[in-house]
Amino acid sequence: MPHISKRGVSMPASPIRKLVPLANQAKARGTKVYHLNIGQPDLRTPEVALDALKNVDRQVLEYSPSEGIRSFREKLTAYYAKFNILVDVEDIIITTGGSEAVLFSFMACLDPGDEIIVPEPAYANYMAFAISSGAVIKTIPSTIDEGFALPSLEKFEQLITPRTKAILICNPNNPTGYLYTQKEMSQIRDIVAKYDLFLFSDEVYREFCYTGAPYISAFHLKGIENNVVLIDSVSKRYSECGIRIGAIITKNRMIRENVMKWCQARLSPPLIGQIIAEASLEAPEEYMLEVYNEYVERRKFLVDGLNRIPGCYSPIPMGAFYTVAKLPVDDADKFCAWCLSDFEYEGQTVMMAPASGFYTTPGLGKDQVRIAYVLKKEDLAKALEVLAKALETYNNTCPSSFS
Repeated sequence: MPHISKRGVSMPASPIRKLVPLANQAKARGTKVYHLNIGQPDLRTPEVALDALKNVDRQVLEYSPSEGIRSFREKLTAYYAKFNILVDVEDIIITTGGSEAVLFSFMACLDPGDEIIVPEPAYANYMAFAISSGAVIKTIPSTIDEGFALPSLEKFEQLITPRTKAILICNPNNPTGYLYTQKEMSQIRDIVAKYDLFLFSDEVYREFCYTGAPYISAFHLKGIENNVVLIDSVSKRYSECGIRIGAIITKNRMIRENVMKWCQARLSPPLIGQIIAEASLEAPEEYMLEVYNEYVERRKFLVDGLNRIPGCYSPIPMGAFYTVAKLPVDDADKFCAWCLSDFEYEGQTVMMAPASGFYTTPGLGKDQVRIAYVLKKEDLAKALEVLAKALETYNNTCPSSFS
């Protein structure tokens, strides 16, 4: 039998989805599973988007242009202008989700062996996309005790080598919910400018910032305009994960020309998805405000509840809809699996994403989980109750589990 590729063997399993078989088995036993593991919003997609889907009036569902439908990209320029992100329609390339945007950005900008510096914990699929493109992720740890604040300039510079080609940030951050400050973004700008690096900036959660300070985009940083590659997606802000529409935005013409080669090779982004996403840009302000306020309430409810469970700690996330929490266990991977395979409380259990999968440094995140507050508060209340009972049972049953 032929050997499969070393690249495939080295691809990490998703910490978000790898426990799905255990969750399915729990459901088959009749157990209610509260999904805190995945950033799939439960809030309704905007009516204008659903109406666009219901009223697609075409005789042929044709290819769209490889760079995306022009009318959609034109409307996106107005959307970005609301955040003082000033771009032209030619600066925007539509992709099949934010995931393809990251992958194509890596493929267009990096050669095999080139290094990307990424603060960790980080979205796990960044590693998968780096492996796919032959690039190497070099992580710089942030800590839960410091609320996952950006590490110092000196720690970044310690990782710079002749192969360093880029820095990648996610702001607001997945998985931590951290929101970078003006000072931190200026620090990133200085490093990018000093070493002439690309700055990949994943900003898909920009609507969900919970401080009074203005949102700082990589596009706001002066002097590195041609270094910035912004990653975007409609999945989270409009509860449209399934339509798979993202975007690459950059002022750098050479990057765009390179990206377009991969776009043409995959032919076109989803036609129906673009129709829905374009309509979503007409969603009323009331929709976005209701969504925002709901996440603000869920965030407070979840974090307060976690910090009342003995031995648990969660910093207060200032963006997105995730938090990374420390649990009183020695191995969160084992605990999360046990919750699905061996535990239930009143016919219920919880599914979380072990945080170790968001780190690449061995041993980090071993007692941490990522929790997405994408369930209504009534379900979050039940999930917190189940989690507290699970920790109590686990630690009483397995004394070695204490951290």
